[in-house]
Amino acid sequence: MSDPQDADRLKALEAKIAALKTPSKVKDHSEEHYSQAQLAWRMVIELVAGLAIGFGIGYGLDTLFGTMPIFLVLFIFFGLAAGVLTMMRSAKEVQLKQQRAAQDEGDKRGDRD
Repeated sequence: MSDPQDADRLKALEAKIAALKTPSKVKDHSEEHYSQAQLAWRMVIELVAGLAIGFGIGYGLDTLFGTMPIFLVLFIFFGLAAGVLTMMRSAKEVQLKQQRAAQDEGDKRGDRD
């Protein structure tokens, strides 16, 4: 027959296995210090990309039509506007994610209105 000591050891082993199988709490990316820097770089890249695309289109059209500064300046402003618009959309997306996370945290604590 099995020893009562073996049964206790088996129960302790099963408890350890069950504790390891439970998922650990995943840290949210907003809690990490470098995620805000990544967000800032993303917005800078979006702005610069809009300017670069506008510059490219404007320069290409000016070269094609032989009117050097007109389309270049015009499309640089269009690129700037597109970059700022994209930055604003990204900021709004992050803001909505933070609001949802705050609501979820409030729901977990029972602070729901």
